[in-house]
Amino acid sequence: MTTDNLFDLTGRRVLVTGSSRGIGLALARGLGRAGAELILNGRNSGTLQKSVESLKADGLQAVGKCFDITDENAVIETIIAIESDLGPIDILINNAGIQRRFTLLEMEKTAWDEVIGTNLTGAFLVSRAIAKGMISRKAGKIINICSLMSEVARPTVGNYAAAKGGLKMLTRAMTVEWAPHNIQINGIGPGYFETEMTKPLRENKEFDSWIKSRTPAGRWGKPEELVGAAIFLASRASDFVNGQILYVDGGLLASV
Repeated sequence: MTTDNLFDLTGRRVLVTGSSRGIGLALARGLGRAGAELILNGRNSGTLQKSVESLKADGLQAVGKCFDITDENAVIETIIAIESDLGPIDILINNAGIQRRFTLLEMEKTAWDEVIGTNLTGAFLVSRAIAKGMISRKAGKIINICSLMSEVARPTVGNYAAAKGGLKMLTRAMTVEWAPHNIQINGIGPGYFETEMTKPLRENKEFDSWIKSRTPAGRWGKPEELVGAAIFLASRASDFVNGQILYVDGGLLASV
């Protein structure tokens, strides 16, 4: 393999779930600038279309597909329609995720089920639907957006930690079953990033100060700082990388 255009994604089609805003939108924009054709996903059609238009305004190729990743039938039907209308999905980024903060003793089963369903089961459903085509083509990339909570936990995020820990192991389970078909499945584990989801945490002065002191880089990450890892894992540069979680956390996991 030569290093010419090793990170070029021209002609590659990527679906990013939960990409109408935040980290998902930043990842889509970054992969689009590397040449990929973008398929955005979200549950709010209005927000999704605005994001698609913003990408098009930047000269990128983008379409939006509004569907619920926790709805098995909707997932199967939409993936079939996408690949029939647009062509094969070469790269999948399982980014969709939610947070419902409660202590485990106070957590209702609905809050547990909602987070597990979106953050873990949804990734399984979308991956399974797309992997069938990847297996037949003997090529594909799947990137699961994991978390620091794939390794560590904090109070009030037990459901989120369980889901993201499960997603780490789902990444490895996918690898042992699908890597023989020339599919690379890996994860990215973001640290604490400036997103709408973390806004309440950043506005808490005590927590904000604690995160900055706990992170060797001394600050929160910016969503665009995840793009390099995503391009690497989506490109030819990672063709022999499989079952790994790449933590982009400013060094937080290295610190005690």
